[in-house]
Amino acid sequence: MPDTMSNTNECHHFLQWALPRLGLRREGYKKVRRQVCRKIQERIGELHLPGFAGYRAYLEDHPDEWNTLDSFTRITISRFFRDYQSWRMLGDEVLPVLAQRAQKKQRVLRCWSAGCASGEEAYSLALVWHHQVSDKIPGQQIEITATDIDEHMLQRAADARYPGGSIKDVPQPLLKQSFRKKEGLYCLDHSIREMVSFLRQDIRHTMPDGPFDVIFCKNLVGMYYCRDKAVELFIKITDRLTEGGVLLIGNHEPFPIEDLPSVKIYNRGLNMYRK
Repeated sequence: MPDTMSNTNECHHFLQWALPRLGLRREGYKKVRRQVCRKIQERIGELHLPGFAGYRAYLEDHPDEWNTLDSFTRITISRFFRDYQSWRMLGDEVLPVLAQRAQKKQRVLRCWSAGCASGEEAYSLALVWHHQVSDKIPGQQIEITATDIDEHMLQRAADARYPGGSIKDVPQPLLKQSFRKKEGLYCLDHSIREMVSFLRQDIRHTMPDGPFDVIFCKNLVGMYYCRDKAVELFIKITDRLTEGGVLLIGNHEPFPIEDLPSVKIYNRGLNMYRK
């Protein structure tokens, strides 16, 4: 137990030093610190270094190692229909209104899921559109783009096979209609999978071309990046929203709205914003 506690404290102090140097927000990692520390400890073992102090010295002598450390800070927690109330509002109100507007202008409804991990968010949107909205606006097309930096996560998204924990919030009718269970995993139907296009992008350097009617950027920029970087990225993100388009961020995620005059609160409780 003392060794574990010592390692925990050492990692905490190490992250206090390292995260700001990566442009990351320490507060965002409070609940996921163990996950990051475990990856760093494994790396320390691979390099045969004497603990976190040794890894800090190694980083100072090997600048390329910062890229490896940066990869350890990516948090990939996700599931279908996370923050379920947001999805109800999307299906009942947001998507129908935006789709009708797009139809009047004779264009595709465009959506982007940023930091999509293994695809649950983007596929949730596809499910809502397919089962709840599309019949209300006949002939209207939707285009869903999902991006993430992690190649492994994107491969899992493309495979679209999920454990029970990932689908626990999927409404039963949708689960029966669009998933089949095989070898203990829930496999998403091809008709839903083909609605989403996945791209490997680091949001800090590259974003898909807009404009988009709906952008999901949940538990990513505001949660993990330092304020200056978050403002810079949110400006670029909101620049990619159509007039009247909606941005969704995590329910408990900080959002620098005072630095983003082009967007207004759409639903404060659900952390939705409208351009």
